[in-house]
Amino acid sequence: MTKKRSRIFKTAWFKRFARKNNITNAVLKKAISDAEKGIIDADLGGGVIKQRIARSGQGKSGGYRTIILFKKEDKAFFMYGFAKNDLDNLSQNEVKEYKKAAKIYLSMTDEQINAVIAEGEFTEVK
Repeated sequence: MTKKRSRIFKTAWFKRFARKNNITNAVLKKAISDAEKGIIDADLGGGVIKQRIARSGQGKSGGYRTIILFKKEDKAFFMYGFAKNDLDNLSQNEVKEYKKAAKIYLSMTDEQINAVIAEGEFTEVK
């Protein structure tokens, strides 16, 4: 039996963040591949995880933190990213809001996702 791969998306905000910081789709796919294997930097609960990704040419420790809505072997949405030196952690309120979003986003059908992609709110990572 082969494992199903998650479809990976980035929000319009995250797409700009990734472009500005030279974060490639290959790097995003690696972060989700790690998560699929259970390698998760922080499980915030409710389908929200925090994954570290390396800066180009550097390691993960000085890199970026990403907030991802994640359901194993189903879907992953890159929602937010920040440099470690810009923000230490999310507030409890922010985590609560991401958990609310996870309930909605992770239950979306392919048709609903395709409609949101057509509106430009998400981009699928290929």
